[in-house]
Amino acid sequence: MGRGTVLSRKKAVSKTLRAGLQFPVSRLARYLKQGKYAARVGSGAPVYLAAVLEYLAAEVLELAGNASRDNKKTRIIPRHIQLAVRNDEELSKLLAGVTIAHSGVLPNIHSVLLPKNNSLTSPDDNIAQADCRTCNATTHATLGLKKRKTKKQPRSNKKTKKKGH
Repeated sequence: MGRGTVLSRKKAVSKTLRAGLQFPVSRLARYLKQGKYAARVGSGAPVYLAAVLEYLAAEVLELAGNASRDNKKTRIIPRHIQLAVRNDEELSKLLAGVTIAHSGVLPNIHSVLLPKNNSLTSPDDNIAQADCRTCNATTHATLGLKKRKTKKQPRSNKKTKKKGH
């Protein structure tokens, strides 16, 4: 290298680019050091952490995008994130203690509270008749249902007057 030669430096390649990630590796390394989680932080720890966080973010965003598409929306709102997380078994377990603001709850009606469809729709079915006879009136009133009328048996002709006597 003589006097007139210009040193050609290689362009700096970030750790994020080198790892092929989107999440910032150097920033996570800085946060790990400043957080005093350990006296020393290895060079692989922030890369691994960035990869895990990126995977989780991509998973949640994919499921939330599917939920927004199911609701015919183009934007992901907190409700879509809630539906995505709570309908996925593993994410629900991971975020069990997390409350997502402005997201509501999953639609869920306990099976005990639902009316028996077969007993209300088929009046000629003997099994359905037996089911309806065994339930009490307060159950019907609580659910806002009307007690189904059963076919009455013809009465005996004791009270009817016979002609000619």
